[in-house]
Amino acid sequence: MKVDSRIDGIDPGRAIDAIFVNSPLKDYDRQPRLNDFTLPVLGLGYLATYAQTDFNVGVLDTEAHGIGLGVAAGIINDARPRWVGMNLLAPTYEHSVTLLRQIDDTVRVMLGGHQAKAMPHEILADRRIPRIDALVLGEADTRASALLGDDSAREHLPGVLWRSGTGRLKASDASRPAGHWLAPNLDELPILERRFLADDPFRASDGRLESAVVGSRGCPYDCSFCGAARSANQGESWRMRSGANILAELEALRTLHGVDAVRFVDDLFLAHPRFMRSCLGLFEEANVADSFVWDATGRINVLSRADDALLDQMVRAGCREVALGVESGSERLLKYMGKRITPAMTELAVERLTRRGIHVKGYFILGFPTETAQELQATERHVHRLWQIADSGPGNFRASAFEFRPYPGTPEWHRLIADGRYTPDQLMAYEHIDLATHGANDAMRERDEFNFSVGIQFGETSVRAVREALVRITVAQRERKVAVP
Repeated sequence: MKVDSRIDGIDPGRAIDAIFVNSPLKDYDRQPRLNDFTLPVLGLGYLATYAQTDFNVGVLDTEAHGIGLGVAAGIINDARPRWVGMNLLAPTYEHSVTLLRQIDDTVRVMLGGHQAKAMPHEILADRRIPRIDALVLGEADTRASALLGDDSAREHLPGVLWRSGTGRLKASDASRPAGHWLAPNLDELPILERRFLADDPFRASDGRLESAVVGSRGCPYDCSFCGAARSANQGESWRMRSGANILAELEALRTLHGVDAVRFVDDLFLAHPRFMRSCLGLFEEANVADSFVWDATGRINVLSRADDALLDQMVRAGCREVALGVESGSERLLKYMGKRITPAMTELAVERLTRRGIHVKGYFILGFPTETAQELQATERHVHRLWQIADSGPGNFRASAFEFRPYPGTPEWHRLIADGRYTPDQLMAYEHIDLATHGANDAMRERDEFNFSVGIQFGETSVRAVREALVRITVAQRERKVAVP
């Protein structure tokens, strides 16, 4: 048995129970990799961490390692695992299918991820996938481990479907209580083992050693474009880890790995004032700011209205940067998205944070359905206004813009399908686009892994004009000397 060192966390001296695989955004056997930035696959890391007590498991992050599909299939087949698990996502779905077709037919297949939950029956009916032994819907920490230990477990685990040997689609009888299986208590999950992650901790451009951390799961909001939208994840509540549990992970990162910077990557770490006061208070008591700086996501409607004492507490607790979903400079379009914010609220939140020296990263979506040419222009003006606001304080504002793409299962996906102008196949036709002119534009090269599209004009402005606006914002951001990861 040959075990490739790029299977992170595996014990090469033992038979392998499972390899959890993250598919690449591009097939690097065919297309060059233009940068080396990648986000850690924390979800697969959690699956491996939970399962490691009883099983020999590892994670193959093909995106992080820049591995093409043929090479990835060879690595998996040479390792001869009992199971391979894959997280299915809309932008990488076709790559996942191609990879699954090259895996040895003796390997059992477990599938999950956002795409699995959004389109389970379409995936089970996709005959290009040779076999599906378990399609796990939703959070899979406990159920993945149960499946590895008992081939008959799928018969009774909730939220598990599969395709039988005769081709019939089957589902479990879900006779077991669902809570532990579908929404485990986050404080009862083991702390994430970093050996399962290819690039975490990583050395950031400022010299700090940085790690990504999840502080919560789920979302109480229903933004129409988001895969975490409440209506797209019915049955899954928004749950926070306790402040004490988060502190335990920070301490482990410091003592075991020397980490001194943390990025909370869950959707809404700074979105509930009561939790914020409790958690930030514990951070202060533990003198977190003496050992760490940290970044987190937040909600504009919460931070624009928070009292001054809470924002000051963020500073004392070590907050370096807050990421905000700004999305648009159009109040009408924000209402259409279900964002529950206005441009004025964003300006106030950015002013209050940057005045205190907290940096802000704003995300923007260009080319949204129903967006007019005037609204696209308003978004560009909004970006420049936020830069102007930040220039008057010690904190920076940086903009990260994306072309709209529909994600299956989201409110916007259902709205587009109901409109009758698009089919699921059209909305799933993701392709990588090269926005770096002949590879010479460094600003676009740095964000190459995010440049994918279905090539449809959803608003009033042409796809070309939307991309030109995206490039203008990204190049202008780079010229401000504040990097956008």
